[in-house]
Amino acid sequence: MFKGQPKGLFALALANTGERFGYYTMLAIFLLFIQAKFGFSAAAATQIYSIFLAGVYFMPLIGGILADKIGYGKCVTLGIGVMFLGYLCLAIPTGANTAGLMLMFGALTLIAIGTGLFKGNLQVMVGNLYDDPKYAAKRDSAFSLFYMAINIGAMFAPSMAKAMTNFALGKANLVYNANIPALAHQVMDGTISAENLTRLEGLAATMPGAAGMDMATFAPFYIEKLSTAYNYGFAVACVSLILSVAIYFCCRPWFKHTEASAKQAKAANPAAEVVELTPAQTKSRVTALLFVFAVVIFFWMAFHQNGATMTLFARDYTANAVEGGLRIGFNIWCLALIAISIYTLFSTFQSETKKGKLTSGIATLVLWGLAAALYLRMPAVVNILPSDFQQFNPFYVVALTPVSLAIFSALANKGKEPSAPRKIGLGMFVAAAGFLILTLGSMGLASPKELGGTVSPDLVSPSWLISTYLVLTFAELLLSPMGISFVSKVAPPKYKGMMMGGWFAATAIGNYLVSVPGLLWMRIPLWSIWTVLIAICVVSGVFMFANMKKIEAATE
Repeated sequence: MFKGQPKGLFALALANTGERFGYYTMLAIFLLFIQAKFGFSAAAATQIYSIFLAGVYFMPLIGGILADKIGYGKCVTLGIGVMFLGYLCLAIPTGANTAGLMLMFGALTLIAIGTGLFKGNLQVMVGNLYDDPKYAAKRDSAFSLFYMAINIGAMFAPSMAKAMTNFALGKANLVYNANIPALAHQVMDGTISAENLTRLEGLAATMPGAAGMDMATFAPFYIEKLSTAYNYGFAVACVSLILSVAIYFCCRPWFKHTEASAKQAKAANPAAEVVELTPAQTKSRVTALLFVFAVVIFFWMAFHQNGATMTLFARDYTANAVEGGLRIGFNIWCLALIAISIYTLFSTFQSETKKGKLTSGIATLVLWGLAAALYLRMPAVVNILPSDFQQFNPFYVVALTPVSLAIFSALANKGKEPSAPRKIGLGMFVAAAGFLILTLGSMGLASPKELGGTVSPDLVSPSWLISTYLVLTFAELLLSPMGISFVSKVAPPKYKGMMMGGWFAATAIGNYLVSVPGLLWMRIPLWSIWTVLIAICVVSGVFMFANMKKIEAATE
C-alpha cells in the first residue's frame, strides 16, 4: 500500500491534512454559526453555505490558470498566507450587525481565494510526482492515499469543533441545546408564541449561567456566547495552517521538482523531452474531462448535503443522545484506533516476513483492546451535537481506503479492474442508494414547514444518518480520488493547472446547487427532498455510461 511511493507524496499529503483539518473544523459549524448568530432561515443559511462552497471550489480554476504561468509552488505558498488571513478574520468575535456581516463575508472571500491558490495546485504537484515512469503505475493508489490523508484531518475536525463549542459555553455556565438558537431569535424579533416562551424558560432553567435572567436578557446572552464559541472553532484553522506550512517547507526538498509549470520546466531545461499532443488529441482529452466534470457536478450537489440539509436533519430530526453500541461512533479516539487497526490488520497479511506479520498482529490486538477500554469507560448515555455526524464520512474514508485498494488491486491482477470513468459512473448509483436509506428513515416524519423551525417531537435513531454516511463514502471512494487521478493523467501537459481547476470548478457548481434542497426544505415533505437527490444521482450515472466509449477512447 505504502511501499514504493515517493517521499514527496507523504510530505504533500501531511501538509494537506493540516489545512483540511482547519477547513473542516470551520465547515462543521459554519451553517449552525450563521443561523445562530444572524438568525438566518434554513433557505438563506444554505444559500450562503452553498455560495461559499462554490467559491472555494471555483477559485482553483483561476489558481490553476495562474499556476500554469508562474508555477505551482508559488501559488501554494501564496494560498496558505491568504487562507490564514481569512480564518483569522472569521475567528474575530463581532456583533450580529452590518459590520459583523461584512467581516464574515470578507473572511469567506479570502478563504475561497486562498483555497483556490492552494488546493488544486497541490494536487497537480502530487500528480507530477507520477510523471516519472518509475512511479507511473502507482498513480491511482497514490491519490487514494492522498485522499485518505485529507480525511484524517476531516475526521478529527467535528470533535475539535464540539470541544471548542463546549469549552466556550462552559466558561459561561451554559450548554449547547439545538432548540435554543431559533427560540432565542424569536424572543429578540418579538415573534415568539406563549408556548415557545414557556419552552425556552424551561431550557434556560437548566443552565446555571442563566440564573436570575428573564428571557429578554437570556436570549441575546446565549446567542452571543454561542457565537463566540463558534469563533473559537474558527481559530483552530489558523493553528492548523501554521502546522501545514511548517511541514511543507521542512520537507520541500522531497518534491521541489514538481513545483514548476510545464512552461517553466521547458525554459529551465530546453533539451528535456516534453510531451506534445496533436490538436485532435488535446480536443479529445478535454472533451472526455468535460463529460466527467458534468457528472461530478451532481455528485457534489448530493454529497455536500452533509453540511446543509443533512446537518438540519441531524439537528431537527435525530436523537441528541445515544446508548448501547452506537456510543462508540461518537468517541473520536475509538474511531481513530479502529481506523489504524485496519491498516495493521492488512499489514498482518501483507508483510513479507514472519516478524512483520507477528508485530502487526500484536499491534492490531492492542489497538482493539484500547478501543474496547475507551468504549467501556464511556457513560451509559452520550449526548451528541449535530456537527458530530460529520466525523463519520472521513472516518469511513480512512478506514475503507485499504479495503478499496485491496479490492481494485485484486481486480487489476485479474485484468478486471474498472477504468476510472466506470468507477465514477458506479459511484453515482451507490450515492443514490445512500439517499434511499435517508428516504426510508424520513417516512412518517413531520415536514420542516410543519415544525416551523423547531425540533421534531419524533426523533429517529442516529443509525439512519450513520448508515447513509457509510454508503455515501463508498460512492465517494469510487468517484473522488479516481476522478482526481484521471484528471492528472489525462489533462494535456500545458493545461494541467487549468484542468485540475476545471475539476474543482465542476465541484463549485455542484456546491452551489447544494442550496436547491435547502430552498425546498420548507416547501415539500421531508422524504421527497431525498428522492430528488436519488433521481439526480441515477440520471447522472446513466449519462456517464452512455458516453463511456468517448471518455475511455481519450485515454488510449
